[in-house]
Amino acid sequence: MSFVRRAATVLAATTALTAGLALPALAHVTIQPGTAEAGGFTKVAFRVPNERDDASTTEVEVSFPADHPLAFVSVKPVPGWKVKVTEGKLPAPVKTEYGELKEAVTKVVWSGGKIAPGEFQEFEVSMGQLPKGVDSLMFPTKQTYSGGEVVDWSDAPKTDGTEAEHPAPLLKLVPAADATASTPATTAPAAAAAPTMSPVAGAASASAESSDGTARLLGGAGLVVGVIGVVVGFLGLRRRPSA
Repeated sequence: MSFVRRAATVLAATTALTAGLALPALAHVTIQPGTAEAGGFTKVAFRVPNERDDASTTEVEVSFPADHPLAFVSVKPVPGWKVKVTEGKLPAPVKTEYGELKEAVTKVVWSGGKIAPGEFQEFEVSMGQLPKGVDSLMFPTKQTYSGGEVVDWSDAPKTDGTEAEHPAPLLKLVPAADATASTPATTAPAAAAAPTMSPVAGAASASAESSDGTARLLGGAGLVVGVIGVVVGFLGLRRRPSA
């Protein structure tokens, strides 16, 4: 019985460690899907989970890249939330196939709603034309809680491959063939409609599910199952009668 108790303790500790490794990654503010076709238009959702047990998320502020401004940005209404789209003049006009771009969306703020503990919300945006010759676009995001706390998700990816403490939502840009193969949810039909879209009007539809969080959970579950197998094996050896 002493061995059984020790085995159970080890199993519980391993399970807690696995959860500790998996859950923080799921709590990050992310952009879904995480890849899009360079040079085209796409529809994404900023997925915002609530990390606190004693406070609700009441405001989400997403900053758009100023070094690679987007000519067309439209948002989908979210029931219970107000949205404010801020445009600003660019330091210098940017040439696009639709003419010179002198102003662009710099920030989108959703407020007035509530993401309760244990819940998440998705804020959908249609945007383009995505730049070519760029690997990714960062969208620094500020998450405000009902208690006044503000979490700034603005850390750039680390060069050593490890994850930053507060990583900014990152949209990776890939060639057309790669984007079509890896992210079928990217909205190719939107490219045809984009030239008639006003920068602050329009709506997007539902976003694709994240595979990153699922992979982390499956990996953690595999580790727990492995530990259970080891415990069962030890118990079988202890109970086997000696020759």
